[in-house]
Amino acid sequence: MSNTTKYVLVTGATGFIGAHVVDDLLRRGLKVRGATRSLAKGKAMIEARPQFQGQLDFVQIDDFEKLGVFADAVKDVDAVIHVASPFTYDTKDNEKELIIPAINGVLSILEAASAAPNVKRVVITSSFASVLDANRKAPPYFTYTGEDWNPLTYEESIDPATSAVIAYRGSKKFAELKAWEYVKEKKPGFDLVTLCPPMTFGPVVHPVADVWSLNESNKMLWKIASGEKPLPVARVPFWIDVRDLAQAHVEAVLRPEVGGKRYVPASPERFSYAKAADIIGSNFDWAKGKVAQEVQEIDESHGLDGETAARDLGIQYKSFRETVVDLVTQAASFPSKS
Repeated sequence: MSNTTKYVLVTGATGFIGAHVVDDLLRRGLKVRGATRSLAKGKAMIEARPQFQGQLDFVQIDDFEKLGVFADAVKDVDAVIHVASPFTYDTKDNEKELIIPAINGVLSILEAASAAPNVKRVVITSSFASVLDANRKAPPYFTYTGEDWNPLTYEESIDPATSAVIAYRGSKKFAELKAWEYVKEKKPGFDLVTLCPPMTFGPVVHPVADVWSLNESNKMLWKIASGEKPLPVARVPFWIDVRDLAQAHVEAVLRPEVGGKRYVPASPERFSYAKAADIIGSNFDWAKGKVAQEVQEIDESHGLDGETAARDLGIQYKSFRETVVDLVTQAASFPSKS
């Protein structure tokens, strides 16, 4: 398959992860079609990449959750990388605003891919949220792998008493489950790979108006650099650099032997926001004395198997220091809202 894949559809292509996936594909000489809610952002991405003129095009999809919207977008492509997913914690109705849109987004892309004879591989960005069992506690030490599933039930996810954070985990789990069920039942002409990354940090390559328009995970780092106190506390100690995650997506498309696999790509190095603060304070003179100095215990009681993805997909994970320094260096050059 790696020899025949020439044209890839990427959904969520103007977002934080999607734009890095687009760039990785372009650097390898592949043609890319980006699906985006905003053609203006697509145009900005094309203009920022003059060296890839004619290699990158965009289609506007107003509502990713509607069935049938990807029918034209999949024409002529050989593979699909579905990154787009609803993400909000500001919900009134978990089922209507988070879970059904996530499931329908996956169904919509899979049905379109099924009707496109050239599509041989679909890669879906899921999340560590679909792997995590919030009630599983050490000791004894345990390691999450691609075999693990969040035990959250659909009923728990949609319960009005359930927090949006938990409902978001449900949306990722049930959307990904729907994808695996679809492939098993419909036996389409493509196979499936899913990636379940944890917190994702790193420099951005998508259009960002100002530093406060950064995606949520990076904005946390910028708030720390700006002296926010007290420091936030990480829910889990696992993370990945967005550039490594983008590479994992592209390798998941190009390597025939990984079809049907589910991966949890993650750095072997754990993180805390206190560790991020230390890195920022010791690498940027303007941040010294401004950044909060706190002690946070890093949870070493359990692990996440990022090694399998590294081995199968050929990834060498970046250090947390490199990721934080690269992001903060870039963010410091962005305009701040007046």
